[in-house]
Amino acid sequence: MHKGQYVFSQVMTYFPRWVFEEAVQKYRGDFHAKNLNSYSHCLHLMFGQIAGCKSLKDISLVLKSIKKSVYHLGIPVAVAPSSLSKANETRDYRIFEELGMWLIRKVRPMYTKVDIPDVYLPGWEIFAIDSTTISCSIKLAEWALGKYSRGGVKMHTVLDLRGSIPDTIYVTDSRWHDSNFLDVYEPYKWAIYAMDKAYWDLEALYRMHVNQTYFVTRAKNAMKYEVVETNYNINDLVGIVGDRTVHLSGYVSEKKYPEDLRMVEFYDAEKEEVIAFMTNNFELGPLVIANIYRNRWQIETFFRWIKGNLMVKALWGYSENAVKIHLWVAICSYLLLAWVKAAPKSPLTITEVSKVVEASLLTKRDLRELLDVPDPLTQNQNVNELELNL
Repeated sequence: MHKGQYVFSQVMTYFPRWVFEEAVQKYRGDFHAKNLNSYSHCLHLMFGQIAGCKSLKDISLVLKSIKKSVYHLGIPVAVAPSSLSKANETRDYRIFEELGMWLIRKVRPMYTKVDIPDVYLPGWEIFAIDSTTISCSIKLAEWALGKYSRGGVKMHTVLDLRGSIPDTIYVTDSRWHDSNFLDVYEPYKWAIYAMDKAYWDLEALYRMHVNQTYFVTRAKNAMKYEVVETNYNINDLVGIVGDRTVHLSGYVSEKKYPEDLRMVEFYDAEKEEVIAFMTNNFELGPLVIANIYRNRWQIETFFRWIKGNLMVKALWGYSENAVKIHLWVAICSYLLLAWVKAAPKSPLTITEVSKVVEASLLTKRDLRELLDVPDPLTQNQNVNELELNL
């Protein structure tokens, strides 16, 4: 497969250039472009993400050091860091956002059959909602004013727990409260969303309930409620110590969420505490409810992976446009690697694929071989053949 090509070039064969070019035309990305068109700009940044470059200067330095080979990577010419910085400031981030949303729609279905640990619900869509904050200097990013006069950019994410593939990304300044995201996001019917206490917004949760969407979240400590019904058919040996139907009794709470809720209590042996989960799903077993919330850790792992494996710790620009380009390129790089893993059905994880690709980016090894995928032309050649008696 693509023998003689650099690994980076083989990865970029999955890049949907026609989608990208449509977005470039839509947002006039190449208007007045001279030495760095939109596609070359994108290739520079994606190379920097996958190669683990920490700055625009690093990207330019690495590509210029291999100037005899850079053309074979699909990049016409390596440009100076100043050219990349200017492009990040002026080229519309929506070009990269549309590319990312197309990749989400393409890659997510590839992971629909992936199992969720300890949750056997085939066919169900199960998501986690959370956000991560990237600190930055308020002097450099005045638009991203955060708490206590510090700068910060917040990336709100809806993550499909089947394969850890993002479904939605929304970027704001860090002052934007997590629960506000529920006001702009349209959830899927019959899907399940796991969220922490930051999303305890009863009006938004009731909208989800009316929309026939399920949620699982942590109960507020000061929550007032009345027990309507108790399920005594529970197994405390697996950690379930309570399963009740409750009704919020606070005046304001009852107005915002007038229907019953379900409270599942789980004993966490490691922390030696009882954790109460609130949900509007009365059909699934209490242990399934607890395990759905426990799998919310996948979104924390996703954030650590994005901020660690892909270069988001140090921003490549501080205007709102530059920051959004950086984050969307990071997401696009992640999705492209997820596609690289899924297409040949590699047994490696996405994290392992990223490490293997990063270490071999400028070699001409066959990508299928690197991903431990048998060559379809040779995998059946070990079949015993009949010998001819001459």
